[in-house]
Order: sequence, then C-alpha cells, then structure tokens
Amino acid sequence: MKAEIIAVGTELLLGQIVNTNAQYLSQELAAIGIDVYFQTVVGDNKERLKEAIRQAQGRADVLVFSGGIGPTQDDLTKDAIAEVLGRELRTDRPAMDKLTEFFADRGVPMTENNKRQALVIDGCTPLPNATGLAVGVAISSDSHHYIVLPGPPSELKPMFADQAKSWLLHQVLTGEMPIYSRILKFAGIGESALEDKLLDLIDAQTDPTIAPYAKEGEVAIRLSTKAENIQEANVRLTALEVQIQSRLSEHMYASEDVPIEETIVKMMADMGLTVSAAESCTGGMVMQSLTTIPGSAAMLRGGIVCYSNEMKEKLLNVPHDYLEGTDAPGAVSEEVAVVLAEQVRMIADADFGLSVTGVAGPGYSERKPVGLVYIGIAEKGGKTEVFELRIKGNRETIRKRSTKTLLYRLWRRLVQAEKQG
Repeated sequence: MKAEIIAVGTELLLGQIVNTNAQYLSQELAAIGIDVYFQTVVGDNKERLKEAIRQAQGRADVLVFSGGIGPTQDDLTKDAIAEVLGRELRTDRPAMDKLTEFFADRGVPMTENNKRQALVIDGCTPLPNATGLAVGVAISSDSHHYIVLPGPPSELKPMFADQAKSWLLHQVLTGEMPIYSRILKFAGIGESALEDKLLDLIDAQTDPTIAPYAKEGEVAIRLSTKAENIQEANVRLTALEVQIQSRLSEHMYASEDVPIEETIVKMMADMGLTVSAAESCTGGMVMQSLTTIPGSAAMLRGGIVCYSNEMKEKLLNVPHDYLEGTDAPGAVSEEVAVVLAEQVRMIADADFGLSVTGVAGPGYSERKPVGLVYIGIAEKGGKTEVFELRIKGNRETIRKRSTKTLLYRLWRRLVQAEKQG
C-alpha cells in the first residue's frame, strides 16, 4: 500500500519551520507496512491544495495531511478535502464541547473562528485531539483513505499514535499481515562503513528487511518482518540481530531506539559507577546530554565548563606551561586532555572523568585547524586514554560529534568493565 504525506502551511515553504512531521510519519507508516512514495508541501491556498490532493489520488492509496486545521481563515485543509470528495463539513459535538469548556475555564469568550477547529468531514471518523483543540479526521472514499492531523508535533504525534494508526490497522490494513519492527543502534561508526559491513545481508534481504539511517553521531538500522504474531516475528528478528551484532559488537549499543547517553546512564546506575566531565569546546554538551536522561542523578557527579585557559588553570590545575609559552602544547592538546580528565575525576571523586578540548571554529585557535579535538577518559585505578579527532563540518556539528564520540568511548570502557566483572 502506497502513501503520500501532504504538509500544509506557507511557513514550511518559507523555511520558517522545519517539517519534522514528515520524518515521523514516514517512519510510523513504514512500521505498519505502508510505503511513503511521495512527500508534498503546499501553502495555505485552497486551490493549490485541491490540486495537490488530486495529484496524490493518482499515485497513492493513503493520503496523510499535517497542518491547516486551526481556527484561522488560512486553515483550509478540511475545506479542500471536503470539496474534492464532494462532501459537507459538519460540527463534531465532542470537539465543540471541549472548545466550549476550554474557553469557559479561562473566562475568555470564544470567537466565531475558533469553532472551525471542531469541523469534520461528513461520514468520517473524528480523531480526538488529546493535547490541543483541533479535531482530526479519518475517512475512506473511492478506494482512497485520508488522515488529517494537526501541524504542531506535540498534537500530531499523539493523535497519530493513539488514533490514526489504530484506524489504519482496523479499517485499511485488515487483509494484510502486520509488520513488526526492531531498531538497532550503533555509535562510533558511519553509515557507509556500517553498510559495508552488512552489504551481503542487505543485498540478499527479503524478509526480514534491513533499512539503515543516520543521525548526528549515531546510526540506526530498522529490521522489519511480516508475521502472523509477535512470537513468530521475534524469532526472525532475533536471528538477524544476532548476525548483525556478531559483526558489529564494538559499535552496537542497543536493540531499541534510544540515544547512547540513555544506555550509559542505565549501565552506570546498574554498575554503581559515577562520572564527571571537564568540557571546553563543547560548552557543557556532554553533561547536558546525560542530564536529559531520567536517573542520571545516580551516576553524574557534575562537571566544569572550562572554556578559557584561566579556568583550566585555576579550577582544574592545568600547568601554566602547558597552556602558554613558545614550547607549550596548548589548550588543544593530548597533554591538556589528560590533565582535565584526571583532575575532574579526582575533584568530583568519580569513577570516571571525561574531558574534551578542541577547535570548534569558525576560525583557527592556537594555529590549530578547525575540527581538531582531543577527548579523554580517566578511570579510578585505571589508565587514562586520549583520542584525537579530526571532524569535518560546522561549529555545531563538531560539538555534537565530539560529544557523541566521547560518549561512545565511555560506553566501550563500561562494556570492558562489565566483562571484567
């Protein structure tokens, strides 16, 4: 079954917001066996939207819309679909009751245009909005199926997950075998290198299928299979996962869609280990990544953002002659990365100390090139390791990849510690 995603909103065409909804919807539709062949972005113009709908009808079975269902006159998605289908709009009573209650609770009069958010297409299944006010729509007509969702991701995602997906499974995909998926996550390896390791499996894939995709500093693989039930699916997915894991054991950190920092927080909490960090060019990004994970208080002692040489010297006891002077290695050096990692570990009395110092750009520093970064890991009772990185990209890319690479190296140390008992 083929799908087209139609994102509605002039702000998307102007580049004022990023269309993250299309990425989410493509992944979710693929997971239930609906292939997205096209993605369309159209502005807030009813005639152009109607043209986009007619084009999509000629090449897709399922049309999924995001945006254009709010209260203003340029929110025209439901109007356009209703006209193309030759149907009327009507008011959904539960949605109108929610609107009325919302404004009454706030003591604010409801303007007439707000009532547009309660409109649905005649003959549809209304999709309640758990986090907003605009009701969604699911409707089938002439062998096509239409899903209408709000634009804000905080409203679109729960509506699709809790309402639209169920409608598709029970109303559209009833004659098809369900698809089960599993995500494998990797770090410390690029997408092309990972694909090269698995090329024979990818070329020979039938069922399960293998689909790699990359994020900044991490790579994921989605394994998918059609099966009668979850037990049968798990047998197939696990057999393929074992093959992949055996080839990429140094890089595969999870068999679920979680960032590497979540795996690290869980491992360190389970092992009773702690960590602290001294960061220069990343400006606290390592600590920020860890503290976004619930439970990080059990393993993260704290850290120091030592951006200037003065702070490196005063707070972390980096020798002055490491930082200044004709023969000094400089702040961006292996020597300084060692001191930062060891000192922050001792100051915090942590099991591990992390450090990162480098040139994030846009210009050279200490006559050293943009993208040169040193990351360090000190361990209580163990050796201190430093890794030199040469990262291509802009300032933000260098900071993110430095952070992810340091976390990957920490994960490798934790795996070793776990094996040693």
